[in-house]
Amino acid sequence: MDNTKRQKLLTTAITAALNAGKTVNDVYKGKDFEVEQKEDETPLTLADRKSHQIIKSHLEQTEHPLLSEEGKDIEYKDRKNWEYFWLVDPLDGTKEFIKKNGEFTVNIALVYKGNPVLGVVYAPYVGDLYFGEESFGAYKAENYNGIEDTFNNLNDLMKQGMFLPISENRSKLIVVASRSHMNEDTQAYIDELKEKHGEVDFISKGSSLKICMVAEGKADVYPRFAPTMEWDTAAGHAVAISAGFQVTEKDEKNPLQYNKENLTNPWFIVKGKNV
Repeated sequence: MDNTKRQKLLTTAITAALNAGKTVNDVYKGKDFEVEQKEDETPLTLADRKSHQIIKSHLEQTEHPLLSEEGKDIEYKDRKNWEYFWLVDPLDGTKEFIKKNGEFTVNIALVYKGNPVLGVVYAPYVGDLYFGEESFGAYKAENYNGIEDTFNNLNDLMKQGMFLPISENRSKLIVVASRSHMNEDTQAYIDELKEKHGEVDFISKGSSLKICMVAEGKADVYPRFAPTMEWDTAAGHAVAISAGFQVTEKDEKNPLQYNKENLTNPWFIVKGKNV
């Protein structure tokens, strides 16, 4: 697939994310805020379902199949030979959504032979839009809350946005993680960073925004030594590698792979080459 076609697909993904995010915001701010429990006892909201349907309506106009958290029951034998496919989380950070802290995202990635090659992470409440494609890099556009169908030209959006990473001068290493998943392995890794780099600051953040904080340059490393699913990480992974960062398994050698028979991710680390 040439770069022009990929960028057209990226435009489709951004449009889908903006439209889905608008609906997610409407549910978030409205009265229709019902919460159900899925079979795995994780929460499901009306926003999850509506977002999935909107994204599906956009992406099904392309030639590539869709694997989404809200439509994940596709047997491995039916998807194992997919060359390109969309990997989507229509509402990443449902717990943050329910807590009303604004730290939730819409995640859309295009995966090629197990590797994410373009990604969109949209945080509709705060209005931050991250997008990346390996041929031209990664960008962040701000003030996109409550907006749908706001652009027709990807180059115009890139001009409005900020090229990632954004350079920040700081004396301390910054680790971003989830306080709710701060276990012994994560603490041990942070202690190793302290021995190597001296004092380390810690930031807590929800959803795939943790990956995006590294891609943006606001954090240096994100260790995740707790369970995640492929749709949780693929879009942020694409943004991070487009920005020049690494997303590897805990061994820091092998990159995360997608469309495995078991869709659970191994433990992983997102970081720059100098950490």
